[in-house]
Amino acid sequence: MNSKLSDKQLLEQVKKSDMVAFRQLFEQYQPILFRHVLFQVGDNDVAHDIVQQTFISVWEHRSSLKPNLSFLAYIFRISRNLIYDSIKHHKVRERTNAFLPQLTKSEIDDPEEAAQLNFIREQIEMIINTKLPNKCREIFLLSRFEGKSNREIAESFRLSVRTVEHQISYALRLIRKKMKL
Repeated sequence: MNSKLSDKQLLEQVKKSDMVAFRQLFEQYQPILFRHVLFQVGDNDVAHDIVQQTFISVWEHRSSLKPNLSFLAYIFRISRNLIYDSIKHHKVRERTNAFLPQLTKSEIDDPEEAAQLNFIREQIEMIINTKLPNKCREIFLLSRFEGKSNREIAESFRLSVRTVEHQISYALRLIRKKMKL
């Protein structure tokens, strides 16, 4: 194929599903469109995506191409619509993210960290089960693992709230001491 074909001739060939003609249009107009889109969106990756989507759209709708009209104006219009869609989707994502809890790094992401956390958990469980006096252990477990308030614990053991607080403090001090924290 002659590389000196006009846009009109190339578009007529693209309408007939000519990939070589499409590639010529892409190579000629992609740099211009990219600079135009990048200027509007200010993000390299987003600009590349929009340019790619623009040319995909051209190919998908090649049967409706109008070779007598400006190809540059046509791809600018497609890209403008894609930019608007991108901005709209970005705003929706921002609003949605405001309502979602922020994800934290999971133990699966870092197996070494997961192993360290498991080791620490095992050490704390061992201290709780072997080093704390029975009543102190029960009070501590109710407080820290069952979420009971000091008042609820005090009522169930018929103790003062102050005694419950003392037992929890004792348990925490002993765990820190044994863990050397």
